[in-house]
Order: sequence, then structure tokens, then C-alpha cells
Amino acid sequence: MANHTEQEKPEGRIPYWVKITIVFLLGWIAIYATRAILNPVMDDIQAEFNLSAAQLGLISSIFFIGYAGLNVPSGILGDKFGKKRVLVPGVIIFGIMAAVTGGMPSFGLFMFAWLLVGIFQGFYYGPQYGISSEAIPKKHITLGSAIINSGMAFGLSIGYFVSSYTVDTLGMSWRAPFYIIAIPVVLIGLLMWWVIKDKPKTSVEKAAENGGQKLKISELFSKNLIFTYITIFCAIYAFFVVVTWIPYYLEHARGIAGTEVAFVSSLVPWAAIPGSIFFSWIADRMGKRRPVLLVMLPLSIIATVSIVAFDSMWILYASLIGYGIFGKISTNPVLVAVVADNAPKHALGTAFGLYNFIGMCGSILAPYITGWLTDITGSLNAGFYFAAGLLVIGTISVLFIKEGEAAPNLRK
Repeated sequence: MANHTEQEKPEGRIPYWVKITIVFLLGWIAIYATRAILNPVMDDIQAEFNLSAAQLGLISSIFFIGYAGLNVPSGILGDKFGKKRVLVPGVIIFGIMAAVTGGMPSFGLFMFAWLLVGIFQGFYYGPQYGISSEAIPKKHITLGSAIINSGMAFGLSIGYFVSSYTVDTLGMSWRAPFYIIAIPVVLIGLLMWWVIKDKPKTSVEKAAENGGQKLKISELFSKNLIFTYITIFCAIYAFFVVVTWIPYYLEHARGIAGTEVAFVSSLVPWAAIPGSIFFSWIADRMGKRRPVLLVMLPLSIIATVSIVAFDSMWILYASLIGYGIFGKISTNPVLVAVVADNAPKHALGTAFGLYNFIGMCGSILAPYITGWLTDITGSLNAGFYFAAGLLVIGTISVLFIKEGEAAPNLRK
């Protein structure tokens, strides 16, 4: 327990928890900017490698197989050997591999390198939320997670802009964004090595945290956690339908091209920033997560359907903003707080790794299934409607999350 006490003490004028909130915000910017550079150049990649829509979707699906597959192992390794030792090398290596991906001459080699980017990004989630959940004071846990989480929004917007501007405005190769993004990613990884103060707990500390008992698998599958896993799977599936395919949809269904694609696509992440912080603040003030989720998820369903259901451009803009406010980026910190409340404290990295692994299975399926539905129906609309249907299931799951009793990590 001494390690936790040290982490919550201020160092100089800035408390440690504020420092790691900032550095983890940058981490998510790095991760999502790297992912987002792919989306605006999907047409170029499709043309160069002569791909079908399903094959084009498979690029993202393969990436997320690597990412999701490493979530649980990285959480376990972080809990055992030190979260910093797992997290930081992953960030630096995925930055390097992004540049390697841009240089691949064939579709097979491109896919393999992009898979490796996903694998090394998979080292991030469990250790990061394990560190932040231990260091951020309980009264600020949802808001702190929302600030960290907003890096996803900044990253998406930056990635869209870098990719669209360099290729469409400057006329550079579609490979250029992969080289450019690698530089700041590696620098962020080095900054993390300097800022994060994390060390493996001793066997005495682990025993004290858990009363001498070993982790039981059943502790990771309590009723509340199971319904949280279902909800995040549905939310992430819908999210990756939107962020993966919206640039393609804007070009092919709405006739939007160039940097305007980046601007319109960025409505989602920019709207998510105030939405995420506001709803997380409400959840902290209420001390409850379920009522907030039961407002956000139904509204995200309406927004998802409205993106493709109406011809009006103004409705499209409003729907993208609405999805940003109520969608996955905003719901994630609230669900993270549910996990932090209910997961065993001695295995937070493992719990968050499992949570994100199950959720990111949605990211594996969403790009390919949406591409497949597009191939067989001739329209992207079916993919968005299917995503909305899964969000209905996610909303129903939230109804079964119980908050009547104090969660394990809140009991004194």
C-alpha cells in the first residue's frame, strides 16, 4: 500500500495524479491519431492494392485483432512486473512500426506491419488505467478518466487532419502520414518514461491488498462486470463503424472530398470532449453511473441511425455532433468507473485489460462486417443500422447493472 500513498502525494506544485492524467491524455492522442491516419486514405489504399470493400475493412479488423489480443496479457504482465515496464516500450515500438507500415510495398506486408502496430498498442490500455485508477483520487476518478479519454477525440481529429492535409492538399503520397505520425508518438513514449512513477508491488503489498488470497477468475466476472463488458462491446462496435467508415461514407454517399472530409469527420471527436467531461462530472456528482448511461446510450442510438437515414446535410452534421456527445468516447469513462468500482483492487490492470479486450472485439468485427454488408447491399446504411441495433442491446445491459450496494473498491 505504500506505493499507492506515494503516488497520491504532490511532487512540487503539481500533484502526481495530475501529471499522469496529462501524460495519459497524450498517450491516447498518440494511439488514436495513428489509427485515424488510415481512414482518409482508404480510397488510395483500395486503388493501389485493388481491394473490395470487405478487404478494405479487413485492414482495420486485422489491426484490432492484434490490439485486442494483447489487452489481457498486457494487464497481467503489468500487474506482475510493473505497468510502466509494459506500457512505455509498447508506445515507442508502435510509433516505430507506424513508419514501417507506410513503407510496405505489398498488401500482405502492409497488413502484417499494421497488425504489429495494433499488437504494441495493445500494451497500453490495461496498464494505463491500472496506474491512473490507483493514483487518481476516488472523488475525481470519473472526471480524471474523462480527461484522459478525451485524448481519443483529439487524436482522431489530428489523425484525420494530418492524413487529409498531407495527401489531398499537399499532394503527398498516402504513405506520408504513416511516417509523419511516428515522430510525435515516439517522443510521447519517452515523456511517459520520465513522468510515470510505477514499480511492481512486493509480495507483501499484494498479500495485504487481497487478504493473502490469490485472484479468482470469478472476481473478474461479477454480474456488474459482465453487463459492463456487454455494454462496452456494443458501444465500441458502433464507434468503429462510425470512425472507420465515415470518411468513406462522406466521399461516396455525400460527395464530400479533400480536407472537408477531415473537418466533417472531426465533428464526432470534438463534440465528444465536452460531452465526455460533462457526463463524467455528472456521474461523479451523483455517485452513480447507471442513470447517466441510460440517458447517453438511447441518444447515441438515435444519432447513429440519423447519420444515414436522412438526406439533409444539416441533419448529418447534427447527428455526428450528437454521436460525439453521447457515443462511445463519452460513455467510456463512465463505464471505466463502473469497472474501477467493481473490479478486484489487486488486479486492476488485468480487469481493465479484460474489459477492453471484450470491448475491442467489437472493433475487430465492425470494419469487416460493415464492409461485407456494403458489398452485399450496395450501401453503407445497413452497417450503421446494425450498429444501432447492438446499441439497443447495450442499453438493455445497463439496466441490469446494480448500484444499490457499495462497490468492492469503495467499501471501507
